Amino acid sequence: MAVRDRLKHLTPEDERVLRAVGAHQGALASGDLKVRCADGLEHGADSWAARKRELTPLSSSRIAGAITKATHDQWALARRCQTAYIQNLAAGIRTLRHRLSLPLGEKATKRAAGAYRSKNEWFRKSRRLAALEDRHTAAVADWQAGRVRVVRGGKRLLNTRHHLTQAGLTEDEWRQRWEAERWFIAADGESGKRFGNETIRVTPNGEVSIKLPVPLAHLANTRHGRYTLTARIAFAHRGAEWADRIAANRAVAYRIHLDVGRSRWYLTASWQRPAVQTIPLAAACARGVIGVDTNADHFAAYRLDRHGNPVGDPHRFGYDLSGTAGHRDAQIRHALTRLINWAKRVGVGAIGIEDLDFTPEKTREKHGGRKRFRQLISGIPTGKLKARLVSMAAEHGLSVVAVDPAYTSVWGAQHWQKPLTTPHRKMSRHDAAGIAIGRRALGHPVRRRTAPPLHDRSDRAGHRTAQAESGNRGREGTRPPTTDRPPGGPLPSGKRKREPSASNTVRDAPSTQQWVQDSLMHTG
Repeated sequence: MAVRDRLKHLTPEDERVLRAVGAHQGALASGDLKVRCADGLEHGADSWAARKRELTPLSSSRIAGAITKATHDQWALARRCQTAYIQNLAAGIRTLRHRLSLPLGEKATKRAAGAYRSKNEWFRKSRRLAALEDRHTAAVADWQAGRVRVVRGGKRLLNTRHHLTQAGLTEDEWRQRWEAERWFIAADGESGKRFGNETIRVTPNGEVSIKLPVPLAHLANTRHGRYTLTARIAFAHRGAEWADRIAANRAVAYRIHLDVGRSRWYLTASWQRPAVQTIPLAAACARGVIGVDTNADHFAAYRLDRHGNPVGDPHRFGYDLSGTAGHRDAQIRHALTRLINWAKRVGVGAIGIEDLDFTPEKTREKHGGRKRFRQLISGIPTGKLKARLVSMAAEHGLSVVAVDPAYTSVWGAQHWQKPLTTPHRKMSRHDAAGIAIGRRALGHPVRRRTAPPLHDRSDRAGHRTAQAESGNRGREGTRPPTTDRPPGGPLPSGKRKREPSASNTVRDAPSTQQWVQDSLMHTG
């Protein structure tokens, strides 16, 4: 959980102290990162303690601990990104080898990509295979040796230095942004300490004070080597929750950073929320569920009761995933907020989503000629969406059920789109997919009725799962028309409501005769 507020009305002296602290601690963080990367896989608890001992005389024990922990997290993140890069290269290599092994012009199947169309394309893809294999070999060698490549300040901003004209920046403007991104003014929280943090302390009335490093202790304006800012903060979002934490002296981490483009200083407070509790599926879906189909520009949601019956009309929550990362995050957050508010309003207990993962589908080698499709699936933030939905739903007491995404759109359109379409209700394929997802979350089959048994319409081959048991009252009453027919097939005969009728054949006609056995005849 993180909230942010602007540090307003800072004096020139406040800004001078913040810049000095950020530059000093940023230099320490850069040197510590260099040492950590040099250690590679040989790093251990003793190396970590040695790094902290070296930084303590130049800052303080708490600041040294925050720097070493941030360094370790940055190295670990680079290591995870390196692993993901290797996996992506391996997926591309497998696809290329498969497609190159096929005869020219062979068609693709639902499970595998087809061959290339011409010798020219085959030759170019063979060259690309060699390039990917070289990259994969180098990446695996780095991974095995524990070598990572990390840029403090960001690789994108570093590359901007070579394209200042396109970025619309001067060298001085770029230098200011580069230095500000490499500053380090952050501190982890400590439970049991005053207001949850000893290095950067924020009081309930919004007063912000910083524990200065030892070389900058002469800049302190209060006791114990602390500098108190003139600015006051007041968190508008989740301010009550933050106030409860610091009142109980629970850990709160703080970070101060400068937005060079706006010339504004910000303070971000963050804390760890307890892990989301897992509850039984039956308890989560006791009040019904909302099935959500994730698309490139909207969520298609449909409410279902606990029996799997659609209730009401479909709902759509749109978003725009173009633009910057901040804009995309805001769009996703806004759409999820509207979805959760609707779920709370109708009183359901769970939200069903698809367990999507487009990692193997994003490779350029599999869908090289379908650039629009690759951009579409790459733009859907499946991992971030699931993590954010779980955290936001937990705040409102809602459960999240992830289901298998196989054929939800196909079967939803086949069995639910047309029956629910009315002159006043327009059903799309995505709305029907939301019903299919919701039924899977509830444990029901997607189809309204299952196919007949193997032999005939009796139950000789086993009981149908979506059919009432033989002992249930009303199982032979009126029922809606069947929907287990192929798309475009003939409609069921008879009226809208059908009842079972007697057979027209002589063999199966009901008999009214009664067999009576007389007593045996006695003969003399």
